[in-house]
Amino acid sequence: MTSFAIIGHLARTDGAFSLNDLPGSGGRMDVLCRCVNAALFLSHDMRRDTDCYLILCGEPAGPKTVRFSGTAVRSLSPDERSAGALIKKALDIPVGSEFRDAAPGISVRKGGLFRLLSEQVFGVLDEKGSDIRSAETLPSAFILSDHLNLTREEESLLHQCPRYSVGPACLHADHAITVVHNELDRRMRQWK
Repeated sequence: MTSFAIIGHLARTDGAFSLNDLPGSGGRMDVLCRCVNAALFLSHDMRRDTDCYLILCGEPAGPKTVRFSGTAVRSLSPDERSAGALIKKALDIPVGSEFRDAAPGISVRKGGLFRLLSEQVFGVLDEKGSDIRSAETLPSAFILSDHLNLTREEESLLHQCPRYSVGPACLHADHAITVVHNELDRRMRQWK
């Protein structure tokens, strides 16, 4: 199982955003929606062995974590609006500290990065990290930031995690996820 966790620094933690304005009213929810699509979609198929966690840190009641499980997700189309609608639906239900199902394969809970790091070992996608292609082994879980840099507090929580770079140029978060999937696919598949 592969996991991606994306920190949405400004992403709303309630459903009070417009699907017509994901960047503005959603606190750059568009970035997170593209990450969900990059993490879960193949051409004409879904990556059933992948989970995508969105750590929402914005107003009004952050942090919250929304989980998309590739094994169970339904009604997700490869466009930002579809992912945004499912996130909105998840954020409209009352939640506690444990994941609560909002739709098939979509769940939400209170809590953010600290909680997720206590449950899984992550590698950090960082342009200053080691080249992912030359790493002997790779973790099964990766964490990355949205369009903003990690905060000092986040850096402090992640300081012991290994760091990997996907190339010499700084990429958008969803593109970085695609490159990681490509590297993992290449390592798992025997080329002839």
